[in-house]
Order: sequence, then C-alpha cells, then structure tokens
Amino acid sequence: MSDQDSQDQKMDELNRRDFVRLGAMTGLGAIITGVGLEGCAVTGTARNLGPARSELFAAPPIDPVRIGFVGVGGMGSVHVKNLLKIEAVEMRAICDIVEEKVIRAQEWVEEAGQPKPAGYSRGEYDFLRMCEEEDLDLVFNATPWRWHVPICVAAMKNGKHAATEVPAAVTIDECWQLVENAEKYRKHCIMMENCNYGRREMLILNLVRKGMLGEILHGECGYLHDLREVKFDYDGEGLWRRDHSMKRNGNLYPTHGLGPVAQCMNINRGDQFDYLVSMSSPSRGLQEYVEKTFLPGSPERKEEYLLGDVNVSLIKTAKGRTILLSHDTNLPRPYSRLNLLQGTKGIVHGYPDRVHIEGISPAHRWEELEDYREEFEHPLWKTFGESGKGVGHGSMDFIEDYRLIKCLREGLPMDMDVYDAAGISAVSELTERSVANGSQPQDVPDFTRGAWKTYQPLGVVEA
Repeated sequence: MSDQDSQDQKMDELNRRDFVRLGAMTGLGAIITGVGLEGCAVTGTARNLGPARSELFAAPPIDPVRIGFVGVGGMGSVHVKNLLKIEAVEMRAICDIVEEKVIRAQEWVEEAGQPKPAGYSRGEYDFLRMCEEEDLDLVFNATPWRWHVPICVAAMKNGKHAATEVPAAVTIDECWQLVENAEKYRKHCIMMENCNYGRREMLILNLVRKGMLGEILHGECGYLHDLREVKFDYDGEGLWRRDHSMKRNGNLYPTHGLGPVAQCMNINRGDQFDYLVSMSSPSRGLQEYVEKTFLPGSPERKEEYLLGDVNVSLIKTAKGRTILLSHDTNLPRPYSRLNLLQGTKGIVHGYPDRVHIEGISPAHRWEELEDYREEFEHPLWKTFGESGKGVGHGSMDFIEDYRLIKCLREGLPMDMDVYDAAGISAVSELTERSVANGSQPQDVPDFTRGAWKTYQPLGVVEA
C-alpha cells in the first residue's frame, strides 16, 4: 500500500468514526427529512449537565491568535480579509472542499505578509484532520448550515475555541451539543451575528443603555429579504439553501433580526426567552418563480416547497416582554429587518430609520434617527466606521471580527456567548414545531439553567 493510499484510508476511517462520534447525523436527519415535528415534544435535553457557569466565561488571554478557517466562499472570504487587517492574528490553516478557494485564500495571507497557511481540501470532513493536526487557538467556520455544529464540536474537542457563521445550529439537539462541549472543554463557542454590530443597531443599543427609551417592553424584528435568485444560484447558496425551503416550514433564519433585539433586552443576561407561538402563510413564491424562470421539463419544475412564504412568530420573555419575529424570503419585497423597540419613554424604528422620544420629539411625530447620531453614535463605530468599507457588509463585519480577536487577546467574555448562540438558533426548530402543531406554544429551553438571572448585560464597549 502506498503512503497516499494509507493516508486516504486513515482519513476514511477518521471521517466515519468522528462524524458518528459528533452525533451530527441525528440532527441532520430531522433537518433534511422534516419528519417527527407533528405532535412531538421538543427533542434535546440538558443531558444532566448540572449548573451552568456562575459567571460569563472568559478564557486566558491569547496573543497572537492562531486561526484555522473552514469555508472560504462568500462570507468566509470576507472574514479572512478582515482578520488579516487585525493586529496579532496569524492565519495558520485554510480548509475548503474546493482546492482553488484554498489556494486563493493562501495567496491573500501571503500578500498580507504572513507565511503560507496549511491547506486542507481532501473532502467534506478534512476539517477533522485540520483540528487534530494544527496548533490553533481558534477555528472559524463559514460553511453551509449543516456543518456548523460538527466543525465547532471538532474544534472544541481538539482544544480550540470555535466561531461560526449564523445560525450556529438548526436543531435544539445541536444547540445542546454546542453548550455541552463548550462547558466540558472550557472553550468559547460563539455565533458571528454581524447585525449586532450594524451602525443602526449599535446606535440603538447606545440609546437603550443611556435610558433614552425607558424600560424596553416590546420589540419587532425579522429577516425580510427577497432570496429567490439566491436560492437558485448554483455558484453559491443555491447549492444548499433551497433544500431547507423544500423540507422545513418555520422561521429558518431568525438571527439577523433577533440578535440585536435580544441584546437590547438583555436576553440570557437578565431576561430569558420563555415560549413562542408561530404560524406560516401558504407557500407560493418559489413555485411562481420557478414557473416564470425555468423551461418546462427542467428539474426545478419538479421541486416542491414546504416553507410558507411569510412566517410570523411571537416570543414571550420571562419578564413579560414581547417580540414579533418575521421571516419572508420567497416574495418580491425591499430588504428590511424591522428593528423596532418600544419603551416606556419612546420608540425607535428601522427601515426607515426614525425615533420618537417623549419630551424631546415633537408630540405624536417621528424624528430622523440620523439626528441622534452625533450624540449617540456607538464608540466602536466612531473608531472603526471606515475600516470595513468595500468588503462584505462593510464595517459591521469588520467590527464583529475585531471584537472576537480583542476578547480572545485580552481574556474578556465574548459579546455573545454559547448560550446566546444556542438560545437564538433554537428558535428555528421551535417555530417549525409550533407551525406543525397548529401554532401551539413551544417552551424555549433555558440553556443557561437559570444563570441568566445573574449574568451581567453587555455594556457600551469601546475600542
């Protein structure tokens, strides 16, 4: 047997053993088949983990931060380019199933003046080999959704911190896997929700922290984005994202809207999602798009879609607050994340951006949110507002990457931790279950096991 044959055999054995060991296929089966949602209790329990951490987790400082990156397509490329501009980052390894993408990212690293990182492109499971072989501090992944949990778990089991694109997980069982392994191996496992770092969202967070809106009682948020072309883009997310629309019916992508609202409401840090109800409209948008776009006889004409075009969910928190959460990706519409917060002293609304504060704004009239920017601009945007221009979603992507590295270098708790990743991601399966059961309420698991009552809210951090 040649050395290469021996190596390939070892990889095959590693792939089978570790993928089963990670337990990812159990969750993946529910995602892909869509079975088992009707009339069933929520799957996934706390696995007798005992109490959660008594304080927000902070790991020992790391300097420099050595990174292995998995998935260097669209968003992965954005993160790699941002990270190469941040001090004390060493890009040690690049992994992708497409070798040309690995080579391209390696070239970016060398152009930035760093040594050529190791490349991993032997197939879908080569991230396992990277996690075992490379001396890394952080494994960052921007892959299709079904790989987020297996990659994060592999990283933590091999002594690395983990960061993943959104959503962190698709099923509740996967959410518990992240929590369990983060606690067991004492590693960060965070969801990179860039919208938490949007200029509008951070200005609103500053208004909330300064008490300008009073006590926050209600929020409205969502992901309202015409993705019909994206779902049929065979060079990008269309290769996998459309499958979710075929097999699932609920809110498939809650994090962009819910993340910033949850942060303003101190979810997992003073309050907690308690339960939700959800309902979906009929499914029409993708069907009509296919009929207009593809010729008779095309394979797309044979596809069937389960996802309701508009999903609307209501979340109740432990302290009685309410959140309206929407998902709308199959119909023609301008982009919006809603971004509404209602407090006892005022209200702020996105798309268009406007605000009303009692005693300051004209009675019964909106003001432009922009008028409050000079006084309430978030310090991070004052410092880094120009840093991410021209890459991805602009400076909010850069700021989230900067904060990740700063917290690792200085041994600080993360702005969002594994409990936030799990709590917000779990909303997806819960909405599916509520829709499948006639909009019956679904309890949200308390991934902190009561520790949310003492965890301190995120303040207005500075650079």
